[in-house]
Amino acid sequence: MPDVRVGTSGWSYPTWRPGFYPAGLAPAGFLAFFASRFATVELNTTGYRLPSEEQFGRWRDQVPHGFEFAPKLPGHGRRGLDTFESRVRTLGDRLGPVRISLKSVRDEGALELFLGSLDPSLRIALDLEHHSWDGIEPRLAEAGVVRVGDLETAARFRYVRLREPPYDDGALRELADRLRALAEPAYVYFRHEDEPTAPAYAARLLELLA
Repeated sequence: MPDVRVGTSGWSYPTWRPGFYPAGLAPAGFLAFFASRFATVELNTTGYRLPSEEQFGRWRDQVPHGFEFAPKLPGHGRRGLDTFESRVRTLGDRLGPVRISLKSVRDEGALELFLGSLDPSLRIALDLEHHSWDGIEPRLAEAGVVRVGDLETAARFRYVRLREPPYDDGALRELADRLRALAEPAYVYFRHEDEPTAPAYAARLLELLA
């Protein structure tokens, strides 16, 4: 099986009961159950409010070795980068790639700030939504950073976010073939919906990759 970790954007969704979580499972048990099925999850909550070190520690202790969290750093949060980094480091070996979301037009100054301020040992994935960023991939590769969704440019790892369900089996098979052809490790996350479609897609993709 290729080195691909598949998960979802978040896990704390009561509406995923009983389709994914057992009917009687309390929310406090969601993360441990999720981590028994998948090897990674996006931590989107960090993009809105940075949790305490104690909270990161609690999440860390609920998952097994080998599981990885992918925290989000908002692109407008350019202050407090040291605080963000020190807190996510509490995850220890459960810290996966860090996704930086930049929704604005191309801003070389913002890019250089992030590239120069964060520890290069972190695995950084830039989520660049505006088309003006197109063509920046070689510069990111020089810095050891990847662009979310880029499976072509040389990179140390890949980060894919699937945001437009539904996905039929043919689309998932095509994605599995592309991921299987990669030489680098990859992280894939399905957007959550009220119904437990995201974990179902994730589980099916893992079957196709096996």
